[in-house]
This record gives sequence, structure tokens and C-alpha cells, in this order.
Amino acid sequence: MDPGKDPSPLVLDTSGQVADDTKTATHNIEGVSVCEPEPDNSRDANVIDWDGPDDHENPLNWKRSKVVVTLALISAVTFLSSLASSIFAPGIPQILDDFKSTNSSLGSFIVSVFVIGYAFGPLVIAPLSEIYGRLPLYLICSGFFIITNIACALAPSLSVLAVFRLFAGLAGSCPLVLSAGTTSDLIPHENRGKVTAVFNIAPLLGPIVGPIGGGYLIQHKGWRWSFWLVTIVASVIFILSLAFLHETYAYAILNRKANRLRKETGNQHLRSVLDEGRSPKRTLMTAIIRPTKMLVCAPIILLISLLMFLFYGYFYLLFTAMPILLAEQYGFSTSAIGLTYIGPGVGSLIGVLFSGLTSDKFARHLKKVDGESKPEHRIHLFIGASLVIPVGLFWTGWTAASHQHWILPIIGTSTMSTGVILAFVASTTYLIDAYGVYAASALAATTVLRSLGGALLPLAGGPMFSGLGFGWGSSLLAFIAVAMIPVPIIILKYGERIRRIRLFDVKF
Repeated sequence: MDPGKDPSPLVLDTSGQVADDTKTATHNIEGVSVCEPEPDNSRDANVIDWDGPDDHENPLNWKRSKVVVTLALISAVTFLSSLASSIFAPGIPQILDDFKSTNSSLGSFIVSVFVIGYAFGPLVIAPLSEIYGRLPLYLICSGFFIITNIACALAPSLSVLAVFRLFAGLAGSCPLVLSAGTTSDLIPHENRGKVTAVFNIAPLLGPIVGPIGGGYLIQHKGWRWSFWLVTIVASVIFILSLAFLHETYAYAILNRKANRLRKETGNQHLRSVLDEGRSPKRTLMTAIIRPTKMLVCAPIILLISLLMFLFYGYFYLLFTAMPILLAEQYGFSTSAIGLTYIGPGVGSLIGVLFSGLTSDKFARHLKKVDGESKPEHRIHLFIGASLVIPVGLFWTGWTAASHQHWILPIIGTSTMSTGVILAFVASTTYLIDAYGVYAASALAATTVLRSLGGALLPLAGGPMFSGLGFGWGSSLLAFIAVAMIPVPIIILKYGERIRRIRLFDVKF
């Protein structure tokens, strides 16, 4: 399958080659629905497949209640991970005071170092999931996430806190990188945009809800209790996951079925229809290298990743700039600062609602117009996002710089948040639709740059606003965003051609 082209259903015979598509059943491989022949007498008896198109083990055939529970648990752990990234942001002054530090950039780094873990965790987690399935990674990373947050709560110094924040980010990246694959395991293509939009509530609403509750908690109980709260909630979700979470990855399910049948029958020649015969070591190395190859050698992925680097960086810069702005210019207390994040939260909900209601409908309409389904049908939301984000930045910067009523800069941050979530949904659905079996690797590649933006840009926020002021500092960010407006327009018009380009003639 050439990921540079619009993926179309494949029909596989027992050797994995393309076959006649007269009788097919559907299964899912890492984010793409793939058709295969129904069982018949010509099948290789050693090839293990689904027991027909209605096999209850196939995640696409699960009961609605089982699908809802699975998605709810993954969404909960994703929300908690993103909430943990910023829950103690309002307490930065308190943390610096406790550890006798006056370095505000170090305070921002303690917040953003978590997101560095988001950048590099997927490079290992996504490949491991391709070998062992999604469930073991969810459970192992959840356990490690609990341990690292306990360590943060007990940290005796800023350096120890920073180290364990990084480890917590590595573990917390698991649901972010695997949730899109889990969604595609369970949800047919025609409904994927709506579910993806709902799923994106978690990673974008979490960093906003965190400071709202964290502001009050830190003011009354101290900053360490922000980590104890995350630990308690994560432990509850972990216990529920042990009881109710199931494997959704077709490759892993069929491999386990083959292993079970080998033990029961003694036939060591049995293998999954999805087993390509590669060793786990070779599979792991290929999957680790693939996201980097896709980022460097696929221009379309690089373009989208650079846009998300910028927009996600702005999103997290907001969390480190807001406490300073509101405390210095408006005299807000720690708890009041937390409440001001309701504005970006409302903006995120507007973005989720709009993208959820329009993404699939618009894609279906364009499919009728063009006569075929194209990943570029998802890009219209990205164009809207690139227009909305600079408006929010200009609005926030100049209403704050001119000391307007505090609600006005908050409305600006709400507008910017709406744009960020539109870009988030558009980029995720586009990459899933465009890269099919390589969707997880494409998303991992984008996550690396996006998360680096969220980690690094906030570090420049303090010096920039000190030198330029909040008005011109926000305007500089907005001008850069304006310069990027042509990029999604180019992708909309020429994306199909650009997807075919492979620098250095590299194969994924």
C-alpha cells in the first residue's frame, strides 16, 4: 500500500497478497480498515483469521456498551495525563518560594518539561504497541505514571521535581499516541471524524481544567497536593482498566489466537493472517525508525508537524504567561488565576463541538462532489484554525497591554483555544485518512514536533514579554501565525501531489 495515495480497501489472500474482492470481511490494522476474503475451502489451514465477518472477537463487531466503556477509559486516562501537565501551573510562584529560587524561566521549565516527555515517549511506545498490542502499553505506562507522580509529590528539590516530571510525561504520552489507533480499531471510517473530535476534548481540555482546580487546591493545601490528587485519580482509573479494558489491536488479537491454538493443537505452523514473518526485534527497529523517516522524508507530514509545533507551543505558552499577566496587571490571587482558564476551556469546547458537527458531514459532501474520498477533505478545519488563532493572539495581547477589563484578554485566549483544537482535530483525522496502516507512525512523528513546541516556546515567553511587552509580544506570535495561513491552503490544493513525494526515495 502506498501511503502517498488515498488508501483504498485491500483484499488479502492467505499469503497476504492482493486478491479478488468478491467476498470480503473487514478487519482493522493500525488505523485502517482492511478487507479480506471470507473463510472458504481454499484457505491455508495454517492461517488464523477472524471466524467470518461477524466474529465477536473483532473489535469492529464489539457490542456498543463494550466500545463505549473502552473509549471512556482511554479518554479518562488521556484527560488525566494532559491535566497533569498543567495542574500546578498556578503554583509556580509557591514552588519557587519553597525551593528558594527566583528564576521564573526555571518555573516555566518545570511545567513544560512534562511535554518533552510527550515528544519522545511516542517514539518507543508506538513501535512497542505494534508488537505487543495496545493493552499492555496502556497498563504499564499507567502504573509508571502513578509512581512518577508520587515521586513528584515527595520531591526534595527542583532538580528532582524536573526529572520525575519528565518521566511522568514519558508515561503520560501513551494514551495520547495510542488513542487515535484505538479509535480507528473500534470506529468505522465514516464516523471517525466525530469520535476523533470528542476524543480531542481530553488532551486539550485537560491542560485547561488542571489550573482551574489546581489554583484552589494549591492555595489551600499547597502545590504537592496537586500531584497527590493526580496519583489518586490515576490509581482509580488503573484499577478500572485492569477490570474492563481489552485489547483492540487486530494484529495482537489474532497473534494471541494463533498462540492459543498452537498450544491446544500442537501445530507449530499456525500463524496469524497479519503476521508478516518478521522477528520482534526487526519489527521494533523498523517501527522505531519509521516515524523519523516519515518526518524527514515526507514533506506533507513535516508541514503539518511544523504548524502543530507552532500552535501547540502557543497553547502551552498561554499557561505560563497567564499567571504572571493576571497577577502583575490585575492583582489576581492564585485561585482566581485558576478560574481564568475557564475561558480557554470554553474555546476548546466550541472547537470540539464545531469540528464534531462538521468534519464528517463536510467530508461526505466533498466525496459526493469529487466522486471519491480524499484526506484533503479534512483540511478545511485547518484553514479555519489558521485564521482564528492570530485573531485570538492580537485580541489577548492588546486588551491586556491597554489594561482593559480582565474578561477581554480571557475572551482572546478562548478564541485562540478554539483555533488550536480545530487544527488538532484536522491534523489527526487527515493523517489517519492519508496514511492508513502507517497512521500511528505519522501521528508519532507529528507528536514529536508538536510536543517540543509545547515544551520550548513557553521558555521564550517570559523574556519576550519582558522585552516587548504583552501587546507587541503577542503581536509577534500572531504575525508568525499569519505568515503560516497559506500552508493549509497549499495542502488543500496540492496535498495529493505532495503526499506522493518521498525525499531520498525512502520507503516507509
